[in-house]
Amino acid sequence: MNKKISAVCFAALSFPMLAMAANVAAAVADMADTPAAATADSASADADTAGAAAAPIATVEVATRKTRSSVEMNKSDMQKILPGINPLKALQTLPGVSFQTADPWGNNEQNLSLFIHGFSGQQLGYTMDGVPLGDQQYGNYNGLSPQRAITSENVGSVILSTGAGDLATASTSNLGGTIETFSSNPLSTRNLAVQQTVGSYKTSRTFLRYDTGNFGEGNSAYISAVHHEQKAWDFNGRQGGDQVNAKFVNSGANGKLSLYFAYSDKIEPNEDSTVRSASEKFQPYTRPFTYPDFQQALGYLSATGATPAADGNNYRNYYSDAQRTDYLTYAKYDWNISDSTTWSNQIYYHNDDGVGVVAGPIGVAGLPALFAVYFPGQNLKQVFGNSGYATRTTEYEINRGGWLSTLRSEIGNHNLQAGIWLEHNRSSAYRRWYALDVNHPSSPYDRPSNPLITQYGSEIDNKVAQLHLQDEWHFRPDMVLQAGFKSSLQFADGQFPVQPKNGAIAGSTALPVGTIDTKKWFLPQIGGRWDISSSDQAFFNVQKNMRQFVTYGGGGVSPWSLSSQPAFDLFKATAKPETSVTYEAGLRTRHDLNWGTLSGFDGQLNVYHVDFKDRLLSISPTSVISSIIGGNLAVLTNVGSVKTNGVDLSATLHFGRHFSLYNALSYNDSKYDDNYTSGKDIVQTAGKKVPGSPEWMDKFVATATVADTEFQLIGDYVGKRYATYTNDLHVSSYFLMSLGVSGKLPFLNGGWVKNARYRLNVSNLTDRQGDLNVVVGAASGTYNTFPIAPRQGFLTLMADF
Repeated sequence: MNKKISAVCFAALSFPMLAMAANVAAAVADMADTPAAATADSASADADTAGAAAAPIATVEVATRKTRSSVEMNKSDMQKILPGINPLKALQTLPGVSFQTADPWGNNEQNLSLFIHGFSGQQLGYTMDGVPLGDQQYGNYNGLSPQRAITSENVGSVILSTGAGDLATASTSNLGGTIETFSSNPLSTRNLAVQQTVGSYKTSRTFLRYDTGNFGEGNSAYISAVHHEQKAWDFNGRQGGDQVNAKFVNSGANGKLSLYFAYSDKIEPNEDSTVRSASEKFQPYTRPFTYPDFQQALGYLSATGATPAADGNNYRNYYSDAQRTDYLTYAKYDWNISDSTTWSNQIYYHNDDGVGVVAGPIGVAGLPALFAVYFPGQNLKQVFGNSGYATRTTEYEINRGGWLSTLRSEIGNHNLQAGIWLEHNRSSAYRRWYALDVNHPSSPYDRPSNPLITQYGSEIDNKVAQLHLQDEWHFRPDMVLQAGFKSSLQFADGQFPVQPKNGAIAGSTALPVGTIDTKKWFLPQIGGRWDISSSDQAFFNVQKNMRQFVTYGGGGVSPWSLSSQPAFDLFKATAKPETSVTYEAGLRTRHDLNWGTLSGFDGQLNVYHVDFKDRLLSISPTSVISSIIGGNLAVLTNVGSVKTNGVDLSATLHFGRHFSLYNALSYNDSKYDDNYTSGKDIVQTAGKKVPGSPEWMDKFVATATVADTEFQLIGDYVGKRYATYTNDLHVSSYFLMSLGVSGKLPFLNGGWVKNARYRLNVSNLTDRQGDLNVVVGAASGTYNTFPIAPRQGFLTLMADF
């Protein structure tokens, strides 16, 4: 590709959105053969480059040399957005990614929304150093979030594959791509890193990391700790917790041993969403809790425990939160069998003890009828502590362990790879109700005890086996063809040791039990890469993926969430797992230029098409189905397919070492192919767009270095999103900006203090209001929203000793 033509073409496509954002956009894209986590010391790189006028501006996006759309972010660029940021939130600067959550770090999981190329966050695959992290559902059952698996400051890099991930990715949910997080390696020299963040809403985040440096024969290690606190911006809730990470690496001639341990104890206050519909007269911008003002909470209810009629469904709870305690560990050995053959083996274990808590009025959401089943004829207000409130919990437990093994060998022009992933997961979910004593009100930061009701309890035993085989053939020096397949097998057994009483779940006499085995032996992938020149690449990829059935008891899109045994048996006999076939092709380019002030240009263009089949949805049964299952309870069934077409374009202009402009423009058209029947009604979804997923997005970053100070302005435009399956309602677009300023603290550097520096970050720079994310739950007429958080500022001081 001609250098001049390639630069002009990419710039012309990017600049319309740059003009909208006052001609500001940012940073560098580069091409690398291997992930930064495997080749560079991210912690050291961040210390050396922050605020250094003589160094090139750090990268925001790094295009890998894979046969599919795959980009990488390193630690330095993630921490510039905000020190301690969730790796998933950092990805929102990349093309095709729509991410929203209530807090600036992206830590709150209850109101997290993630869409990539029309697929929701639960339809993607996630790993950390290869360890599977599950599908990221708020109701934990098979994993944990990346920000709990590793402290943000210890992340070395994150790789986003927007269409199809590696065949070896340990995931049962990666329909729409994968997000791989990699931990940084220990430093080669002894070091103590100290970092303190303070800011809006009483923020305090303290991070400490001690690196041993090299010792013995190829040994190095680090241990870190973090304590994080911030007050919720619209009510008196406290977000935060404690984390500990430790990593040991031994590198020798025969191979590399890695040991990792993570402990996370976090409490996140949950935000109630606002119900939007024509029938709701009261639609507040926020729905804050009344905690800790218990007198206000008591005065909010009537004498019988009723909420104000004027508030409708947007009533106020006393408090709500998510409590999660996780232990994660792995041991991995990469054995160099010969110069051309390596064998990697990894074992891991994860334990999660979690609870979701809501303390709310007893007179809403059908609770009087539920409580009357367990306490017939009694005064319910007195039963539940005479406050008018009850505390509801969903109590989670996960015990899972697994083994990953991958053999790689170079034979002539072929790079062969074969592997297996095995996991055994035992998870449980118990729904319980507790009294909220008027004389001794509870706190959201303590685990409730002595339940009055255990409404149900599920225990699910799930075994997963995944195999893959792949060949990468370098049939010409400038061309690579990659082909392979994977097999995905799941064997799940769900039981309910605690069944609800008759009437505790409307129309249900017992929740379903039983086994479901799902086997897909052949999920193929083929891709290729052409090195057009040393600076330009073309690639294509076609891959089929499957999402295994969710193994969660008591909620979600899971067969064990159905309300009767006949409904479960019908699902087992007729339902199919969701599948997708992704087609993608693209170009990557990187050129050094000598056009006056313009010194370089790089970018990536990715065009894709997806056929998504057998979408699962919970619906009201038809008369035929009702006759089979013996009732009118909801059923879970396949409702058709989705077609997606889209384009991602990212480009960067470099102006010497001191200024760069990056812009990422995305278009996504995801439409349902079919109508479906719910009860007696045909729901007109054929030709309608997938709700929650924006059609247009644009992201920009502008980075400038002046003397020892770096300035970074980030913009995020998210277009209109539909809020119902029939597209009768939508939420408006928004445009948010954030600012980062960082530099050295020369008066502190010297002697035993090294790399002393500061970082100032401001989120929602223009203090914009609006709907941040939309919660889709109905075919038409209603939806829920969470608001955009106000402007917030944070100052971080850091140094090495």
